[in-house]
Amino acid sequence: MSHQEEAAVAAEKQRLIREGELYRIKVVHAKALVTQALQPDALMHGAVEHAVGMAQARLGGLLQPGGLSGLNFRSLKSLMPYALTVGSFIARKRLIKPALALAVVAGAGVAWLLRHKRTQE
Repeated sequence: MSHQEEAAVAAEKQRLIREGELYRIKVVHAKALVTQALQPDALMHGAVEHAVGMAQARLGGLLQPGGLSGLNFRSLKSLMPYALTVGSFIARKRLIKPALALAVVAGAGVAWLLRHKRTQE
């Protein structure tokens, strides 16, 4: 082997050693990321972010202008799973009386707002 061939082999060997070191560093970094992601607070944070994202995606159409303006059978059908979930939670936790009181107060507030809006026109 000539001197140039030996230099080329040595350079290739050094390049492979650097690539191996970089690979090992990436593996250690990935292990650290996985370990951090499996901590209870990180898992809870991820679950909350996922739940909020799903709620935004599902309810986004209802919150847009005109989303609830045309309440028809189809929109009521899409709201029923949420209504049943809330109703089940209220019944399980025995919060029926506070929920009824809240509904009465909310209804009175809406009635007052509608009456107040009509008198301004």
